[in-house]
Amino acid sequence: MLFGSSGIRRPFGPELLDIGLKAGFAAGNDVDNIVVGTDTRKTGPALSDAFIAGALFSGAGVVSCGIAPTPTIANAINYCCAGAGCSVTASHNPENYNGIKLINPDGSAFTKKQQAEIEDKIKSCKNSGWENQGEVRQTDIIRPHIENILKNVDIGEASVLLDCGGGAGSVITPLLLKEAGVSVGCINCTPSGVFPRPSEPLEENVHYLKNMVRDGKFSGGLIHDGDADRFMAIDGRGRYIKGDHLLVLFAEYAGAKKVVTTADASMAIEESAEVRRTPVGDSYVSEELLSWGDFGGEPSGSWIFPKNSLCPDGIYAAALFCRIASETDIAEAIDELPDYPILRSSYFCENGRDVLTALGAENPTDGIRIEDEDGWCLIRASGTEPKVRITAEGRSMDTAKKMRERGLGLLKSVSKK
Repeated sequence: MLFGSSGIRRPFGPELLDIGLKAGFAAGNDVDNIVVGTDTRKTGPALSDAFIAGALFSGAGVVSCGIAPTPTIANAINYCCAGAGCSVTASHNPENYNGIKLINPDGSAFTKKQQAEIEDKIKSCKNSGWENQGEVRQTDIIRPHIENILKNVDIGEASVLLDCGGGAGSVITPLLLKEAGVSVGCINCTPSGVFPRPSEPLEENVHYLKNMVRDGKFSGGLIHDGDADRFMAIDGRGRYIKGDHLLVLFAEYAGAKKVVTTADASMAIEESAEVRRTPVGDSYVSEELLSWGDFGGEPSGSWIFPKNSLCPDGIYAAALFCRIASETDIAEAIDELPDYPILRSSYFCENGRDVLTALGAENPTDGIRIEDEDGWCLIRASGTEPKVRITAEGRSMDTAKKMRERGLGLLKSVSKK
């Protein structure tokens, strides 16, 4: 199986280049044109070239964009009259990884069914003949994305500290916010193939930013991952804002009555809106939003605004956060939100999928959820790493800990067999 929960991701090497060539060939058979861009990894040009070569060999035209965030590529698909997009990225994974994320014109990631079709086509595609090879053209897709966000968000005049982590957000978010009149301090906003901090926007990866936001008297801190499809934040007091709180904050500010979120999100959102839950992964959230919901997101930092796009857009989220910060004190707004103890843990497990199957999960990456009156626990295999993740929440810390121990006990009982 080539595809995981977030597209194709592997440590970079000959195998991934071969996969890239074949994936481009298979994807190109279905469309006339495809938009291709990369995050800032050193291996991006090589993998992008492999994918482009495959797409051209199939007869498709390619719009090559160079370094661009995943949501910017998604925004460009219709603008460039293309049938699909390809983001060459491993998102928040370490620099030695790279990958391929295929995107539909509405911004949603390819579904499991579409991914399975690509895998089938890799085995059976025929080339278009030398006389019908596709052509490459270069197009600026940064400016259209900026203009689209400015059209939809009146950003306001906040004062923020932005950390792009050396990723693809560096080529757009600083420009967008400055153009909108935001006072922006920038850290790690130069594209870098060697990430200056771990790319995943977790609290432990941005401790330095918390003090800088507080001491600099900024309204907040903005954090991107490698391809800027994720966004996390720090309030003006220097506190990292939990993803579950951002989910409620964005939903309430957007006036969302129907929210789609994942099985690992806090029950706090249920006090603000009608909620539908999906397996963990932004592609599931996007798929549900096709037929239901005003807003979607997951606490890992993916925020989807369906009136704009079905692609998680960390840049759009950054703009909206600045808008909220220009109208209210973010720290005070966060303090007013319901706050239930939620514990998230990851455990190395080389055979995580087998373990979850043994526990009775129909799909290991969807996991199994245990609930009682005052809390719940979700056990799932990572779709991108050799890990099993346990998320537990309770109306008290004691309950959250008990639910986590319950899940860990189940995991250990099967792992020993």
